[in-house]
Amino acid sequence: MMQTEPTISTDVVLVGGGHTHALVLRRWGMAPIPGVRLTLLSDLVDTPYSGMLPSYVAGRYSFDEAHIDLRPLTHFAQCRLVVDRAVGLDLAQQRVLCANHPPLAYDVLSIDTGSTPATLSVPGAAEYAIAAKPVPALLHQWQQLVDSVATNPQKPLTLAVVGGGVGGVELAIGIHERLVGLLEGLGQPTNTLTLHLFHRGKELATERNRWTRRRLERVLRDRGIHLHLNEDVTEICLDESTRQRIVRGSSGLEVECDRIFWVTSAAAPDWLKTSGLSLTDEGFIQVGDTLQTLSHPNVFAAGDVATMVHHPRPKAGVFAVRQGPPLTDNLRRFVQGQPLKPFRPQRQFLSLIETGNGRAIADRGPFAIEYPLAHRWKDHIDRKFMSRFCNLPVGQMSPSHSPTPSPLHPLTPQPHCAGCGSKVGSTALSEALRRVRQDFPEVSSDAVLIGLDAPDDAAVVTVPPGQVMVQTVDYFTALINDPFIFAQICLKHCLGDLYAMGAQPHTVLALVQVPYATPAKQAEMLYQILAGTFKGLLAANAPLVGGHTTVGPQLALGFACNGIANPAKLLHKGGMQPGDALILTQPLGSGTLFAADMQGRAKGRWIEEAIAHLLTPNQAAAEIFCTHGATACTDVTGFGLAGHLLEMVRAANVTATLAMDALPVLTGAADTLSAGFLSTLHPQNLQAAASIDPAGADHPLYPLLFDPQTAGGLLAAVPADAAQRCLDALHRRGYSAAIQVGEVGSAPDSDWAIYTVAAL
Repeated sequence: MMQTEPTISTDVVLVGGGHTHALVLRRWGMAPIPGVRLTLLSDLVDTPYSGMLPSYVAGRYSFDEAHIDLRPLTHFAQCRLVVDRAVGLDLAQQRVLCANHPPLAYDVLSIDTGSTPATLSVPGAAEYAIAAKPVPALLHQWQQLVDSVATNPQKPLTLAVVGGGVGGVELAIGIHERLVGLLEGLGQPTNTLTLHLFHRGKELATERNRWTRRRLERVLRDRGIHLHLNEDVTEICLDESTRQRIVRGSSGLEVECDRIFWVTSAAAPDWLKTSGLSLTDEGFIQVGDTLQTLSHPNVFAAGDVATMVHHPRPKAGVFAVRQGPPLTDNLRRFVQGQPLKPFRPQRQFLSLIETGNGRAIADRGPFAIEYPLAHRWKDHIDRKFMSRFCNLPVGQMSPSHSPTPSPLHPLTPQPHCAGCGSKVGSTALSEALRRVRQDFPEVSSDAVLIGLDAPDDAAVVTVPPGQVMVQTVDYFTALINDPFIFAQICLKHCLGDLYAMGAQPHTVLALVQVPYATPAKQAEMLYQILAGTFKGLLAANAPLVGGHTTVGPQLALGFACNGIANPAKLLHKGGMQPGDALILTQPLGSGTLFAADMQGRAKGRWIEEAIAHLLTPNQAAAEIFCTHGATACTDVTGFGLAGHLLEMVRAANVTATLAMDALPVLTGAADTLSAGFLSTLHPQNLQAAASIDPAGADHPLYPLLFDPQTAGGLLAAVPADAAQRCLDALHRRGYSAAIQVGEVGSAPDSDWAIYTVAAL
């Protein structure tokens, strides 16, 4: 039997989810190149669109309207998504250094991380001012401020914006419009709000024409915003007695403020200084007309982080958007060994500047006008741009772009063999093990007589006297395409059975399938998987003693986990007693969320929150349950809450009552359920409904009972008098969602083993 899937031979890594890379992903998704794997490294899953930021602050757009959700976009582009931030480059080894991941290998690299405000030169700015970038941090602080005003509108509020460019002016107008509207809506006087704007120049928005500069000054003064022109901010400090921020200017002016927003000229990310790339004097990446860096032809850059040396332009979003098509085309050409095409940005561009209350200035060159139609025009342009990233089909692949021979992208080799011919080669495996042992600490154990250190045909371990061996195995295909994170999720899932029985991990064997790839790419994927495995095993204090690797059409992983336990202290499913409280440690809903995610219909922030729960180990929860006298325990995984609880009540010959309103639910799971996104295992799990009292079937969360959970939490029966102490201990150890979801009843006297009620 032969396999014909394309072999991964080239890695293109995009660092940063800026406007340019968003367009690259969209265009790439319309025609992927077989054998070329795309990876996006971004510390955001929702990337803000700068054109909508002032109106979002003013309250005219929702969060989703003003942000590009990168997760469905990467699904469409058949691109791996690694949620982390770059902290450096190893150009010699062609690797991106990450804050929380192992290094990412690339053949071709593109950087679009944006810029940061230049704050470090002003004492106190970094500590006491709210920087305009990164935008998510700004918006988080802004929402806190809005909530504070809504809660206590009578309290006087003084704010300041530092920076009188277009960005600072638009932010000041948006802040004023939103807060004035909020106060008026609450029936409060608006004179409790004071807003200052500091600018070192004698005129605002010096990059625009004279009429626009004067008109913006008039708009701000008409709104009652205090302008401090020719006022260079020299220091920001904190008044320890009032906890107010103090802005000190070059003229000796001092202003006390509750919040300060810093919107100054753009600066380059610090990590570029030591990257080895060609940089401008200001630290931005120098690129030529093809958007390649001047120092490394296989490294591209675009957006605010880059400067075109032959065509320098302002750091404006319009140029980042215009770079999307030529960057995509040149990345395609480079991996296929074709000549690259130069790109020349326009000299002048239309600038639509928000002036509040449904008006905007249209400014281009020496011409400008302010009228409501300009605002509607801007709204149309912005919504049209954002519509490109909505409701994208998933898995669309054009056959028209077939691979062509080049040093980076050789023709796909002969079809891959099955059977033993599908094993990963010893060279790739040895290289992956060498690197992971070098970079990550490895758990050692005296119980291991023969393991990875002295490989043989099998591992040999000892079992302590008086202990029993508890064994379990699980294996599944990847639900996310980040192998480092997936390995940790899979390991948590597989270890759950041990913890549910009161056992401690002893040794682990891995079963890995990596996608078809060249030996070098196989080694890189194995390195990422083993790095995640070693990280997870470090927390479990168990060694990896061996395993098996194979190649196939997709990434898959499993573990055979061996644990040891005192036979007298094992937790059995059948140990529940009437009156026990049922405690669940983790929210439900991963099945429906990832079913929606596979179709590009789950919001990225929902999946990221779910992943955080899927990574939370069950070890401490199991210890807490044992400490508080748990009579039975199970991990809630593939059969869903109802299926696993049904196994427990049948084994113990008791009944159980579930409080539907108490069920902890992952954010977004109720939305995806109501939209009809169900796991393919859900219909089989639904057969458990035959043993459940149908009285609660109309509850909106009823389908969640049958939702299969990957790396789910623990469900334990705890004596009622110990339940609250147990919950308190779980909350202290980080299981914030832990809650009592039901109670154990007496032996069944009908066909129903489980009853559902709204609340206990």
